[in-house]
Amino acid sequence: MPRKATPFPLDLASRVSPSRLAALGILLAGALWGVYWYPVRRIEALQLGGVWGSLIIAATACVVLSPWALVQRRRLVRSSALGLASVTLGGAAFMLYSIGLVHGQVAVVILLFYLTPVWSTLIERLWWRWPLTGRRVTVILVGLVGLGLVLGANGYPLPHGIGDWLGLASGLMWAVASSGMRSHNTLGPGEGSFLFAVGALAAAVLLAPFLSPWPGLPPMETGWHAAGWILTAAILWWSASLALVVWAAGHLPPARLGILMMSEVLVGVFSAALFANESLTWLQGLGAALVITAAVLEVIPARARADA
Repeated sequence: MPRKATPFPLDLASRVSPSRLAALGILLAGALWGVYWYPVRRIEALQLGGVWGSLIIAATACVVLSPWALVQRRRLVRSSALGLASVTLGGAAFMLYSIGLVHGQVAVVILLFYLTPVWSTLIERLWWRWPLTGRRVTVILVGLVGLGLVLGANGYPLPHGIGDWLGLASGLMWAVASSGMRSHNTLGPGEGSFLFAVGALAAAVLLAPFLSPWPGLPPMETGWHAAGWILTAAILWWSASLALVVWAAGHLPPARLGILMMSEVLVGVFSAALFANESLTWLQGLGAALVITAAVLEVIPARARADA
C-alpha cells in the first residue's frame, strides 16, 4: 500500500510570529545600512557630493518604487493622515542621515542617529503620557552622557559641524516618525517605501539650496560609475532595505526597533575604521558604549512585553 505523502512541515511564515520576523529583518537591514556610507562617499568622489548625490538616489528610488505605489494607490488613499505623515517624516530623517555621512565622521553620525531610544523615551512621556520610571530616567541620563563624550572628545560637547547636526536631527526625527508609524501606519512595504523615498526627496530639495551649489554632471568617463552606484543605492538600500524597515516598524515598538538596528552601529564603526581610516578616540569609544547601553536598558522591557 503506497504511503500517503506528508505535507512539508516547516512553514516558517506561519510558525514564526511577525514580531520575530521583523526583528530578524531589522538586524539584517541595520547591518546593510552600516556600509551605506561607502556608496555615498563613492558618489561624492565622482563629483556628486553633498546633498546632490543623496537627492539623485532618492529620486531614483521614487522611480523604481512608483509601479508598486501605483498598484497600491487605494491603500495610500485610505491611509490615515498621521500614518502618511509619519512615513514621510521617516524618509526625511534618513535623508538627513545620508547627507550627514558625507559631511561628518561616519561613526559619530551613526552614533548621533542612534540616540533614538533616548528621544523615544521622551516622546513616550510627552506625547503618550507614559510614566517616567527610574529606568527611563537612567536611559536618558546614560544616553546624554554618552552623547556628551562622543561630541566632547575634540572640545565642547556640542555638534562640531553640519554632519554632526544632521546626524543628531535625523535621530530625533526618526524617533518621532517611528512612534507615529507604530501607531498609525497601515501601508505595505512597497507603497510605504515609495512614500519614504518621497519624504527623503522632499527633504533633499529643501536642503539643497542651503548646503551646496549644483556641481554639474560628472564627466562621461566617470558618469557611468556614478550612475551605477546611484542605481545600486536606490535599489538595495532605499527600495529593498527600506521596504523591510517600513514593514518592521509597524510590528515593533520604537525602542526595540532602535536597538535591533544597532547592528548598523557595529558594522558602520568597524567598516569606517577599516576602509575610511575613521576610528573613534578612546573617549568617543566610551561615549559610544554608553549610547549603546542606554539603548539596551530601554529595549529590555520592550522585548519582555513582545515575547509575552
